[in-house]
Amino acid sequence: MPTPLDIRALAGPDAYPEWLRAVSTGFFRGPGTVGEQEVAARALDTDLDRIQGAYDGERCVGTFRTLPQSLTVPGGALLPACAVSSVTVSPTHRRRGLLSRMTANALDAAKERGEVCATLVAAEYPIYGRYGFGPAAWTTDWEVLVARTGLDRRYAGPADLGDGGRVDLVDAAEFRALMPAVHERFRTGRHRQGAIDRRAKWWRTATGALRFPDDGFTPAFHAVYRDADGQPQGGVSYTSDDVWQAKQPEQTLTVRDLFATTTAGETALWRFVLAVDWVLRVRTGCRAPDDILPMLLPDPRAARTVTHADWLWLRPLDVPRMLAARDYAAADALVLEVRDQDGYANGRFALETGGPRGGARCAATREEPEVSLDVRELGSLFLGDESAVRLAALGRLAEHREGAAERAEALFRTARRPWCQDMF
Repeated sequence: MPTPLDIRALAGPDAYPEWLRAVSTGFFRGPGTVGEQEVAARALDTDLDRIQGAYDGERCVGTFRTLPQSLTVPGGALLPACAVSSVTVSPTHRRRGLLSRMTANALDAAKERGEVCATLVAAEYPIYGRYGFGPAAWTTDWEVLVARTGLDRRYAGPADLGDGGRVDLVDAAEFRALMPAVHERFRTGRHRQGAIDRRAKWWRTATGALRFPDDGFTPAFHAVYRDADGQPQGGVSYTSDDVWQAKQPEQTLTVRDLFATTTAGETALWRFVLAVDWVLRVRTGCRAPDDILPMLLPDPRAARTVTHADWLWLRPLDVPRMLAARDYAAADALVLEVRDQDGYANGRFALETGGPRGGARCAATREEPEVSLDVRELGSLFLGDESAVRLAALGRLAEHREGAAERAEALFRTARRPWCQDMF
């Protein structure tokens, strides 16, 4: 008979290296042991109580981790979320229900802790819908042919744009010191829902202060945008290859991170990276699908879409708290019926909205529903990216009162699309 497979939280720090080995196996990072420096680096800011392992005897054959997360919702409010990460099952132990068991454990614990939703970045699209997750924010990566943009190559800095700001190159230490506060202002803005918090470990890793052998890190250049008053309002990190052909530079500049609290700052940072000498192409990295970049160019066709795909997935756990937290585009009242086979978010809910900045209320109700949908579809609607009308056309949202889908559309859709710039 097959050996029973045990799922349990880590017994303590001594079990962590074996768990990391299983993660490396699951993600094809390489077989073998994990070095002491890597263990020490990854253990920082890691809550072992939120890590599960699936074990065949003493060998870890499945991994699952959650971490606390702060998610920005439409209007700028922050919701406590359960971020799912490091999900693997070894190739020898697939199709035995290990992922289902670990997911159920994690969602039970998240509900008990009072986390309002769960989030993840899915390696494969078909997996997580059956656990109640829906794609809530998408990402686009462009490759820009600099010579075709139509921008004036004589551009020398933000002063050319007349905003009084400036862009300065800084070292990694200064960038790490300045940018956390700027990013916090950026992510709590009213029009960029989907952003998540960055903890101190994130900044140390991203700027090379936290390293271990064979971590794949490439040092980046860093620049800060300062406004006319000298205050930092944005930043960019980028790398560049060193390609020459027939004694001509053909560099590709790759943006690793770019954000700003103002449109002036965002524009100045894009103009900066698009004007760096020797650069033939700019790869934008993970951007919102409605980023200003393509339309910033006199010839938007110079930006070719390389990747357009789902990114942040969301799984509702507490519908009243979720729906009451965000802003809505109109004042209305809507009764929703949510189907959740796992029970976390199942029920009928009356939503009353006060329009932009008008607040909202949501509570369980016995009223007849005007629309009904699966919990994963609510996850897709919540941040404002998906269309209720499109879901109705696809048969994924049922309309029980004429015009209810259009009213839901008017409530949930947002002026700007959600954007999560980070992997977790």
